[in-house]
Amino acid sequence: MKRFLRLLLLAAAAWIAGPAVAAQAVPTPQAQEQQLLVMLRLPRPHYRPDSSYAGHYGDAVGLQARKRLAADLARDYALELQDEWAMPLVGVDCFVMRVPEGGTHSAAEVARTLSNDKRVAWAQTENLYRGQAAEAPGENKTLYPTQPAAAQWHLTQLHSLATGRGTRVAVIDSGVSSEHPDLLGQVVLNENFVDGRPLQGEAHGTAVAGIIAARADNRQGILGVAPRASLLALRACWQEGAALTLCTTLSLAKALHEAIQQRAEVINMSLGGPDDRLLGRLIDEAVARGIAVVAAVGSEEGERFPADHAGVLAVGSAPPLPAGAVLAPGRDVPATTPNGGWTLVNGSSFASAHAAGLVALLRELGGGQPKDLGKMLVLDKSGRIDTCATLARRARSPSPSCGAVTLGQTSE
Repeated sequence: MKRFLRLLLLAAAAWIAGPAVAAQAVPTPQAQEQQLLVMLRLPRPHYRPDSSYAGHYGDAVGLQARKRLAADLARDYALELQDEWAMPLVGVDCFVMRVPEGGTHSAAEVARTLSNDKRVAWAQTENLYRGQAAEAPGENKTLYPTQPAAAQWHLTQLHSLATGRGTRVAVIDSGVSSEHPDLLGQVVLNENFVDGRPLQGEAHGTAVAGIIAARADNRQGILGVAPRASLLALRACWQEGAALTLCTTLSLAKALHEAIQQRAEVINMSLGGPDDRLLGRLIDEAVARGIAVVAAVGSEEGERFPADHAGVLAVGSAPPLPAGAVLAPGRDVPATTPNGGWTLVNGSSFASAHAAGLVALLRELGGGQPKDLGKMLVLDKSGRIDTCATLARRARSPSPSCGAVTLGQTSE
């Protein structure tokens, strides 16, 4: 027994110490090109000593072995080991490595070689994503009467059927200002997954959060599409300059993993970038668990992920749109700002936020799961969502004072 306890203490100490892997500051886009993510397999849950990650002697030993393997791989391929993050929901540990300056091979080439190493599940480059705002917002404190959704989506009438009560919406974006008058009490979790940058309210994330769930009872500001929803503000992006919002594969993966673990019912990703295997695996896991994932259609060909991923509701603000995408308000939209004020915003980022709020209303009524959305969203001929018909159909109620409603096609 004493010998076992000594082994247990030694293993725990080794797990806590591990190889020297320090969290890194957010790299510049140039340095980003030198980074890659190396996935090492976790044992299947059936074979893990405990269901909680690294919560048992056996798990600690397994993690320590993977850290040693990561150090071996870094040495074998002349890489710098920088960071590590557990992704048990998709069965891997993710190790961040860097190709040193002056190397003969690019990060993409090294990732392809590593993917053929039998010790590795797969390796990939660290991709960069950006928020899909069309332009820098300008100051303008126009409020509810000028919200496009007030007239086009009949928000007041929709709220006679549903307000999003009891629904958890994950906003994977830049920082959300939870102290904004329109967001007080709406944010139940505010986490930061961007290394090297302190958590703070930022323009893009705060605008998206307000469009989804701005309060309905404070007699000021705007009205969220789902004002009784609870927001999980998961900061995976950061503001770079006045109008640019950036995210990385790893920061987004951490936030997605957290959203799933926190049992979000809707995940909004108002961003776009290149196709990504790790993020795709996490989105698949979310969809398999019944979480609706909503994403903005990218403005450029190389920015269509995650909107073009299977099971994701793709949303744009103006035609033309890719097949299967839907239209929602995204032009001259009043939105919340980090300084406690309001502004006008444009872009598919904010169309996605509208759709995420609508899905939260559907979830309150017992629908809105990924497998149902194609049958539940009613569209007009241009691909715009007919919110009155959509919600009334789910509530099995006459159209809630929306005026004449012509049932269009579903989004299937």
